[in-house]
Amino acid sequence: MKIYCVTHKPQMNIEKLGLTPVGLGTNDFPNHYLIENTLDNIAYKNKYYSEVSFHYWIWKNVLPKKKDGEWFGICQYRRYFVKKKFRPKIGQNKGRQGNLKIDSLNELKDMLQKEPHSDWENHDAVLCDPWSVQVEKKMKIIKRGFRSLIKNPQILFNKKNQNIKLHFDMYHGYGNLDKAIEVLPHKDKNDFREYVNNNTELSGHSLFFCKSNKILNNYYNDLFDWLFRCEKIFGFNDLTIYDTQRMYSFLSERYTAFWFKKYSNSITWPWVFYDISRDEN
Repeated sequence: MKIYCVTHKPQMNIEKLGLTPVGLGTNDFPNHYLIENTLDNIAYKNKYYSEVSFHYWIWKNVLPKKKDGEWFGICQYRRYFVKKKFRPKIGQNKGRQGNLKIDSLNELKDMLQKEPHSDWENHDAVLCDPWSVQVEKKMKIIKRGFRSLIKNPQILFNKKNQNIKLHFDMYHGYGNLDKAIEVLPHKDKNDFREYVNNNTELSGHSLFFCKSNKILNNYYNDLFDWLFRCEKIFGFNDLTIYDTQRMYSFLSERYTAFWFKKYSNSITWPWVFYDISRDEN
């Protein structure tokens, strides 16, 4: 199974994990890296798209050559799918996503899910185990979600109202998700709106494994058609602070989980957060 590990700077430990290193953006990388600013690409948008710009590269340059039915996957240099047996030990509450004590790079390497699992046999895609977007401290809602609170005071007292939409409004600009939903095609607009309003957990980070070329092509067609429409709303010049700079990545994170659950037979899988750059000398 081919697993691409994306990074915005060279990381020698990617190869030690047995993964394929991918250099994002327009920085310089070693010659043996896959570099997304080659061939058909949108690497110049990486500042705003994050790892999603590499998804475009895969769509245009890898998918046409990929053998259908072969699993492939994407991870980040800080987030990795791991074997199923570790799931009970991993914290997935807000603020502790993918949290598991790992003492070394070698320990992480032994934990990685690097081959298709028998549980995936009847599934097309593997998504990240979800994490809760519910807000732990009421003061956080008052400070960051006051506009949502004015509209619906029950947000403060009923955690069922602390949904994906509220989380986006609090951290990535109030009303921005609504604006983006308005330019979705009719086939997804109402369903996606219902999804973000009725779910309090998110399979995020736009990381997944998939084996179907048809499903991948349909997903990328829908995703980038929507994101390019969103560029006409948000542009790039005003995306200057952390909360909004990676706007198109944040939108993709929500849409990816929705799309695969709607259009494929997907399963979620355990993952961990571990920054491999801390092990480099």
